Amino acid sequence: MRKFAPTELVLNSKNQVYHLGIAADDLSTKIILVGDQERVGLVSSQFDSIEFKSNHREFFCHTGFYKNKRISVISTGIGTDNIDIVVNELDAAFNINLETREEKTKQTKLELIRIGTCGLLQADIPIHSYVLSDYALGLDNIGHFYSLDYTDKEKELLKSIKDYSIFPKYIIPYIKKASSTFVEKFEAENTIKGITVTSSGFYGPQGRALRLSTNTSDLHKKLESFKYYDHRFVNFEMESSALFALGTALGHSCATICLGIANRPAKQFSSDYSSHMKELIQHVLERL
Repeated sequence: MRKFAPTELVLNSKNQVYHLGIAADDLSTKIILVGDQERVGLVSSQFDSIEFKSNHREFFCHTGFYKNKRISVISTGIGTDNIDIVVNELDAAFNINLETREEKTKQTKLELIRIGTCGLLQADIPIHSYVLSDYALGLDNIGHFYSLDYTDKEKELLKSIKDYSIFPKYIIPYIKKASSTFVEKFEAENTIKGITVTSSGFYGPQGRALRLSTNTSDLHKKLESFKYYDHRFVNFEMESSALFALGTALGHSCATICLGIANRPAKQFSSDYSSHMKELIQHVLERL
């Protein structure tokens, strides 16, 4: 049985995972991940009751009940670097004995669903659409630091994307599929599925240029035109590639559903999406 040194499995003074500052008993195995700290309260405001609250750094957590389902919601902050922390520490909280620092014999499977906002990459997808990620293409580097297995389908799809020459040659993407059965729980008539592009930033990495010129001009146009059989890019966001790569490798069910608040080809941005986000949260809570 593997045992983890204090420098590898870092804990706080309460023997909780270091950054999140929580233990398994504080959490449900059904976990909603949101980027924005304020969105934690927006989700838990729909709970019938709240039994636990914590906050440490940008990581806020509420656990409670919604229609007899125990659910946790945690803020991750922005970016795949934070997802690396959140996924590893959630898994450690459940699957490592934090007293002995030994891996548990019986592993606990988590359901991790990210609710976020995104930029749409297809002109035919209306603002405020619900976008379910079928795959996530990572322009970050988190996945490259881990020994991951890729399916033949993932390899085939990644090759077709590379052959299309969308990105500068020094950007090395990776691609991971969401958990198909878990994703199906959130499908509805008003959801759209496709490939999500996970960027390592909001401006240059997504083809935006303000006062600095970029090497990714017209990036969204190149992504919009790509198609491989029934696969196409549908949105930009900043977390899902690491969630799918690390979460599924650890044996958890992972999915992302985002509210489209900008349509890049149409140059449209939502003036107010608060009511639509509340409806999306309700959509997820009913199905989780």
